Amino acid sequence: MPHLDTAGQDGYRDFLEAGAHRAFVIAPGGSWAWKADSDTAQDARREALQACQNRSGQTCWPYAVDDRVEFDAQKWPTLWGPYLNRAQAGKARLGKERGDRFFDLSFKSPAGKTMKVSDLRGKVLVLHFWASWCPPCRREMPELQKLAQALGTASGIQLVLLQVRENFATSSQWAQQQHLSLPLYDAGMLDRSTDYLVLANGKTLPDRMLASAFPTTYILDKHGLVVFSHAGPIEGWLQYAPFLRDVAAKSGK
Repeated sequence: MPHLDTAGQDGYRDFLEAGAHRAFVIAPGGSWAWKADSDTAQDARREALQACQNRSGQTCWPYAVDDRVEFDAQKWPTLWGPYLNRAQAGKARLGKERGDRFFDLSFKSPAGKTMKVSDLRGKVLVLHFWASWCPPCRREMPELQKLAQALGTASGIQLVLLQVRENFATSSQWAQQQHLSLPLYDAGMLDRSTDYLVLANGKTLPDRMLASAFPTTYILDKHGLVVFSHAGPIEGWLQYAPFLRDVAAKSGK
């Protein structure tokens, strides 16, 4: 079952043993919920969807109802949409929630060029906050590299990895030692005491405003709008490649 962690898989086993009518639903990023002993299958589906939607900003989708699997593998990678057009995107508020225009952070490219998030409009942006001192971040990096290799350079999808609470030399050196080849960008942080990120206008944002945990990832569409976010490590990054390709193909109109 896509995007489910161990707890979700355990929940599905419990679901299979529950009484009818029952429904199990999932959402991109790993949210899930199930309901059982409902009066009808329709009631179970509705109750499970509501429970899932209460805990996820993503679109929840039925996986199974009673003894029938309803999962639609073709529909699944489209659930980050529908994507706003240029006029609609121009009215989006500034923020970090789904549908918001993400903050215009300033950073430096691997070559040392000063850049900002808005420079990458027209591409799907995978904005990833990580650190070499962070064990979950370190464990996740090989999976991110698999994703980068699967997408290639002509996909219209750009990974931007920004280090937090350490200097760029430290994070880059660790990645080099691990034989990782990933697009590492310099967030401008100097050491563990630097707890803010700089915006293109020179103002700053507390890093915890964007990331309640490290690593944290935001996916922005071609207009710079948030279509997905996740606090903590993501298991199975390759499962997100079809979603990213869908954003690349359909957003930015």
